[in-house]
Parts: sequence; C-alpha cells; structure tokens
Amino acid sequence: MSTSRRSAPPRVKRVDVPPPEPPPPGPAAVGGEPPLLDNHQLARIFYEIADMLEIRGELAFKVAAYRRAADSIAASPADVARAYREGRPPRLPGVGRAIDEKLAELAATGRLEYHERLRREIPPSVVELLRVPGLGPRTAGELWQQASIGSLDELEAAARAGRLRRLRGMSQKTEQRLLDGLAALRRRPARRMRLSEARDAIERVRPLLAAAPGVRAVVPAGSYRRGRDTVADIDLLVETDDPVAAIERLNTSALVEGVGGHGARPEGATRTTVQLRHGPQVDLMTMSPGVAGTYLVHFTGSAEHNVRLREMARDRGWSLSEHGFTALDEPARQLTFASEEEVYAFLGLPFIEPALREDRGEIEAALAGRLPKLVTRADLSGDVHTHSDWSDGHASIARITQAARAAGLRYQVLTDHSQSLAIAHGLSPARVDDERRAIGELNEMYAREGADFRLLHGCELEIRADGRLDYDDALLARFDVVVASLHVGRRQPREQLMARYRVALRNPNVDVIAHPSGRKIGLRDDLDLDWEAFYREAAETRTVLEINGSDERLDLEARRARAALDAGNRFVIDSDAHYLDEFENLDWGVAQARRAWLTAADVLNALPLDEFLVAVTDH
Repeated sequence: MSTSRRSAPPRVKRVDVPPPEPPPPGPAAVGGEPPLLDNHQLARIFYEIADMLEIRGELAFKVAAYRRAADSIAASPADVARAYREGRPPRLPGVGRAIDEKLAELAATGRLEYHERLRREIPPSVVELLRVPGLGPRTAGELWQQASIGSLDELEAAARAGRLRRLRGMSQKTEQRLLDGLAALRRRPARRMRLSEARDAIERVRPLLAAAPGVRAVVPAGSYRRGRDTVADIDLLVETDDPVAAIERLNTSALVEGVGGHGARPEGATRTTVQLRHGPQVDLMTMSPGVAGTYLVHFTGSAEHNVRLREMARDRGWSLSEHGFTALDEPARQLTFASEEEVYAFLGLPFIEPALREDRGEIEAALAGRLPKLVTRADLSGDVHTHSDWSDGHASIARITQAARAAGLRYQVLTDHSQSLAIAHGLSPARVDDERRAIGELNEMYAREGADFRLLHGCELEIRADGRLDYDDALLARFDVVVASLHVGRRQPREQLMARYRVALRNPNVDVIAHPSGRKIGLRDDLDLDWEAFYREAAETRTVLEINGSDERLDLEARRARAALDAGNRFVIDSDAHYLDEFENLDWGVAQARRAWLTAADVLNALPLDEFLVAVTDH
C-alpha cells in the first residue's frame, strides 16, 4: 500500500525468529501423554526441515515438498496433530505418504526423529545464513564446514576481516557481495513480485484468515487487484465481526516471520503488517460488515485515482477516506456504503473497474458515459500461442490439448518454434510435416467423439538476425496461423530491429507478432523500437499484436497495448503455454488487456473458430 494513498502502518521490522526448541507440553500433555503440538509448531518443524535439506543440497522437489506441507499445515483450520492422534487425519494439500507418516509420528510422540537428526547434522543457526540475498544453500554449507561460520554476525565479521577470500572458491568479490547482501537484508527493500508470486502468497494466507472467527470475506486489494504487471507487497481487506481474532490469527501464524505495527482504527477496523516466511510483506486491514465500499475503493485505486475521487467529494461538500464520507460542514455526519458501486454512485459516477483506476482518463470517460465494457476471461474462445514437446514445451500434443480443453477453450493454435531457434529445438520443414499429420489425427479423433474443439497448426516463426524469416513462403502458406517473434540479435540498433519487424509485418503469411517488446520482467529490457512506427505499420498491414499472458512477459504491457489500440490495432491474448498448468496465463493476459481498455471486440480469439480464422488471416 502506498503511503501517498493513506497513513500506512510501519514497514516490518525484521524479527529474528529462533529455531524451534523441543516444544513444551501442550494442553494435551496430561496423564503422561506426549505433548500435543499445535499447527504453528508443526509447520515450523517442516519449514526448518526444508531449510536444512536445502543447505545439505537435496533435490529441489524434495525441499519444495516440505515447504508446501508446512504451508498447508499453517493454513489448516483443523487441529492437525489432534486429528492424527484421534485417527482422523485431515486431507492436507501437498502432503504425501512420507510427510503423512512424519505427521503421524509428531502427533503420537510430540517429536520427529528425522528432524532431530537433521538438527544434529546442521546447526539451526546455519539456516539463518539463507536469509542473506545472494547467499545460496551450497555457499551456506561451505561457510559452515570450511570456516565454522554459523551466524549472520560471524559472517559479517569474517567478510570485513577478509577471511572469506582464503576459502576455496571465494574471493574479495565474494566478500563484498555478501556484505552487500547483509546490508540489503537489514534495509529489506521491497522486491516487486510477478503476479503469480503475488497470487501464491495470497493463497497461502487466505485460508488462514477465512477460518478465523467472524470473517465474512477476504479480498485482495492494491496493485494486485488492479492487475499491475508487478506487485510490491500484498494488500488484504478482511470483512469481519471480530478484527482482533483475524489479526491475531495472522500475527501468530507459522507462515509469518516478523510482525510490524498494528492498532485500532474507527469503526472497529484494525490493521497489521507482517513479513511472510519465504514470501512478501502483507498489509492487512480489517473492516466491519456493511462498510466495505470505501475501503475497497481506497485500497484498490492508485494514488492519482484516489486524489481525483477526493476532489470530487470535496466539490460536493464531503471529505473521503477509507472510513467513509464526512460532511465538511458537519464532521459528526458520516456516510458509509456496503459496496463500491454505491460509493461511485454517490460521486455521480458509474462503477469503474479496478483495472482502470489509474487516472488515465477513466474519470472523464465515466462522466461522459464512455467507459468500455472490458474483455473478460470468459470471452476467450481460443489460445493462439502454445507449445508442445515437439519443440520446447514440456507435454505431448495430446496432453497440452487436453489441458486447453480443460481450461474451457474451443480451439487452440499449436505454435512450436521454427528451425533456426536451436535452443528451443525448432522444427525442420520435414518435422513440420510430421507434426501436421499428428495434429490431423488428433482432430479426426475429436470429430469422431463429437468434441467441440479443434487444434490448429501454427508455428512461432523466428525473425532471424539477418532479417530473413525462418521458413519460405510456400511452407508458411500451409500453416493455419503464423505467429512471428524475435528472440536473437536483440542488441541491434533500432533501425535494424525495425527493419526486421517490417519484413514480418509486410509478409502476407504472417498473422500475429508475439511478445513484441521481447521483455522479461526484471530480467530483460524491452527492445529499442520506434513504437509509433511499429503500431502504425501493424495497423496498416492488419497484422495482429499479441498480449502475452506469461507473467514474466505480459507483453504488450498495458500502456503499450493502449497506445496500439488507439493506433487502430487488433489483438490476441495468449498463454504462451509450455507446461500443462500455464493456460492460467490467460488470466494475466486478460488483466493487462483490461488495463489497456480492450473490449472483446478488440480481441480476435474472443471470436468463434470460423470467424477467428477469417479475421486473423484478413491482411
């Protein structure tokens, strides 16, 4: 949450959480019975096992399994140990047979031999070293084994004294990198997350809060709700009759590593700020039932959007805050609303979708009755950019197609890479023919079954560094849909990059330009293009532009897509799925399209199959 939008709670002061000691006897430790551990204690044991396995160099999937189990235990509304002890173990997501057996041991005895063995092997203080940015588990293990460094203070002292450079594989640069990491740890600057990371953090916390007494709703707010391409921290609004219970449930959870400030607010609302273990900061605001409208508006909109709303309220004789409207001439007179629609209506506005709340013309459009009906995920009938294991995908054609059908799609374009992109196992012309036959056989099977689905044969055509296209026109003409993209020669001068794109845009066989800017969020900058010329050329040739839903791309990003829309361009929203679960990328792509003010009429893969094929090849 931005301090320019509200009086924010203090940033989290990082709290060093000591490793769990053998737990004291709990409520069930009577009559000689072993202690009954609570969910908090159980989860911390599994988090610590994951950390120690990571230091020991175990396989990543094994480490991840223990962390998933810890998340499930921490968020479970059931008393897990008691349920195991009573012979009715709850179903916990991510808990397989091996972890189930360990939970049974903990429930029966109050301790876990595997955990204790790991603690004898790896001192818990060594686990703390993993908190240093840039210090991985292998380095932590080497520091401990080679130099007996087992704490943050020991690490800093050794690095400042120049002792680390004497160790195998370490140098003066390593020492400085670790000192920088320690300084960054103390500053703890917010790292912006991708949307899927933010969603995963929300889904870790939501069940925990939803199970608290009195909770009626848990709603993500802030930039995540607006669909921004990255998120700094998580804003959650909790509608509840018992704010103290919700706050305490979060503050004392094993999901939480550190707790910041919290306190009472008007209407009984309460807030807190926590730092999640292996996750971001969460800012939580509770609100009483029946007054959610202004809270949702205030904690969703950008600072600029909210300023505009406050100005409109002031013009009508009211001040506006998250707590409601207060009459300027009669401060005791206050108005609250249950819904956002009522808040906007009080200001003389129609409802403004969260995606538009950026002060980029939405207020003026609302006043003029020109707000668009934004595209939704339900509008999409197909996906125009997907991959199989014939190139760099990770599933067979049949399985990736099953996943597309399960995602509710009625058609899918398979766009495996073309031949020159060797790193992605691009297809030679001969393999293109083989793939076409495989797709035909699959479509014949669907037709026999009466399935309302069709797989189209496409390709992701590489625009080579020398400006040539990867296949000749005769082969390109045989594809149902051709999606062109640029992966190599990214550092070429603007004129050369534009010339390469013009080759694709002016080729009548190229239907779509995929991820036009080539960015990877936080990893790779945009291509240096003349964007106005690019949009103009694409509109003139009627070549479709992609909004790529992979949350590491989200390309075109919203402001560029809005500029392209204004230039007369048409779009598709694609998943760029390489894995079976990546059709969820369509949600992220739709979020960007909504921020760009796109309607279903602007998105060609919202059309039924026959209309889509006519439209996408109309150039």
